[in-house]
Amino acid sequence: MLISLDRHVAYSSPLLVLVLVLSAMHGPVWGSTLDVDYGGVPLWINRFLGEPSVLSLRGRMDPSWFRAVNTQSCPSECECPVQWPTALYCDHRALGELPAELPARTQYLFLQGNQLTGFRPDAFANATGLRWLFLDRNQLLSGRLDAGLFSGLTRLVNVFMNNNNLTEVPMGLPAGVRQLRLAYNHIEKIPPGTFENLRNLTTLLLQGNRLKVVGESDFKGLSSLSLLDLSGNLFETFPRHLPPSVSQLYLSNNSLVGMEGGILQGLPGLRYLRLGRNMLRDGGMEPGAFNLSSLVELELSYNQLTHIPVVPTTLQYLYLEANQISVFNVSSLCREVSITAYSRIKILRLDGNKLRPHELPADWAMCLRVLHHIYI
Repeated sequence: MLISLDRHVAYSSPLLVLVLVLSAMHGPVWGSTLDVDYGGVPLWINRFLGEPSVLSLRGRMDPSWFRAVNTQSCPSECECPVQWPTALYCDHRALGELPAELPARTQYLFLQGNQLTGFRPDAFANATGLRWLFLDRNQLLSGRLDAGLFSGLTRLVNVFMNNNNLTEVPMGLPAGVRQLRLAYNHIEKIPPGTFENLRNLTTLLLQGNRLKVVGESDFKGLSSLSLLDLSGNLFETFPRHLPPSVSQLYLSNNSLVGMEGGILQGLPGLRYLRLGRNMLRDGGMEPGAFNLSSLVELELSYNQLTHIPVVPTTLQYLYLEANQISVFNVSSLCREVSITAYSRIKILRLDGNKLRPHELPADWAMCLRVLHHIYI
């Protein structure tokens, strides 16, 4: 049941996966990725910088037309659209090897959906201006990625290697990389020193791998990291030694059973925390586990909680659906209730639990006085 307190505020779910395309002529335009989600996180495309479409051109444009109007060299295995002269689309062609001679002008290289297992050490020697490298849905093996493979790509910004067969995080990436997407591989470990040089990295996707623990130096060097996705791994305890700069942390679909008190104190800027679909129980939740005033959103759905955990009064979005909660304990949301003391929660989801609307305590509305929606 939804109890709506309409305050004319529009809420847009952060789970929506879209690509925002900035058009120089028509302003911002939203476009969904129909063929692939690139790790489940939106990609901002800036048309002012000449950045091309991330969608495959297969079946959308006639390759013969490209070659008829484009006088620049183009590998026979690829398409070189005249409107994006620095982009090379070699995706979904069953390629087992990289095209022999990449044009020196190449800045955006699309190789997703092939059968690549690795590269020769000098594979990108002629494309030193490369900015984006898309390698999703290949068969890449860690043993076939030379440590110096990317060393000459000093302008590289985005590296996409989702849905491959990697067992380790690739080493030797240049310092300018800002996004590294490695979702749905078989990664079990992070080699020492892997991230020491990546001070500009802001997005790291590692969901759907086989990580169990995070070593003290595993993420050393990631001083700018904002989004870290560790969902769908094999964590049984909340990982320590995470970069202090992280503001979005996703740990859904693991095997967490509890949270230590103060475990989040090493993440002073954390705003969004997702812990859904674990095995969290009341007995494993120590007091103060979520005592972090910077938290804006906390997702705890599909766990085994029977009580609402204590959360900071500054929290704005709390998702607790599909647990086993039978009591609405106001004290978990408000330590006290007065003119100045109340919860800032705007969205509260409790649907799929054992609560009924008529069982809410009398003082719940005073505690949640800025609430927009509550689901029971």
